[in-house]
Amino acid sequence: MRKKPSQRTTVVLAVAATALALLVPMAPATAAPATAATDGPGTTSHFDLARKDCLGTARNTTSKIWYTVANGVLSDVYAPTIDTTNVETMQYVVTDGSTFTDLQTRDTTYTVSSDQTGMICTVRTTAKSNAYRLVTTYLTDPNRASVVLHTQYQPLTAAARNYHLYVRLDATVGGNGGGGTGTPATSNGGADSAVIDRSTGTAVPVSYDTVTATNAANRDYAVPTYLALRADRAFTQVSSGFVGTPSDGLTQLDA
Repeated sequence: MRKKPSQRTTVVLAVAATALALLVPMAPATAAPATAATDGPGTTSHFDLARKDCLGTARNTTSKIWYTVANGVLSDVYAPTIDTTNVETMQYVVTDGSTFTDLQTRDTTYTVSSDQTGMICTVRTTAKSNAYRLVTTYLTDPNRASVVLHTQYQPLTAAARNYHLYVRLDATVGGNGGGGTGTPATSNGGADSAVIDRSTGTAVPVSYDTVTATNAANRDYAVPTYLALRADRAFTQVSSGFVGTPSDGLTQLDA
């Protein structure tokens, strides 16, 4: 797949939850006062892995969401149309806080299965160290524009009971990373951005792209898109930064 320029942002959160809901699209968020990351642009944006482990949608037409799992993690979330992806990857990060940081696609192995209906995708991820396992089910909420994940963290060693779990959302909102300085045809529709929405009383990361221009052939119906990540319990920490830079939470955890 071809590369494209980017000011892609990534969100890293400390997880205090077992279920995660990825909502697309949504109303504009209320931004909390925060210091914006200034070390962008991020690394070059690119299209997701073409080989997919799972492809899912809702059992009805109320929800317009389609999603894919690739390399054992959430890859594409298509909305509001099936040719517009909003996610590059969403995956878990596990660390002891001092000696190692595991990223799902880099430091684990996995297997994939489905239930008898074919509507639910289950991924069993095991650390290469054999210290822990993550079991995640993916499905589309039939009543909302959401992909819902239910994840169980299973320590396999005594030390793993004290590991820290994070989730990293690498957004490609509106199907582009943007960041160029030219016209939409050369800048891929403009850069993504992000805020932390606290209007619900908890910190909810929201990535967005309000540019409706597109460089895709025969396509003039792009709409402003907002991508939110919520959980059944509040995240204990939330940060947003540029991919591959010091403001990237993964860079900070790796360090």
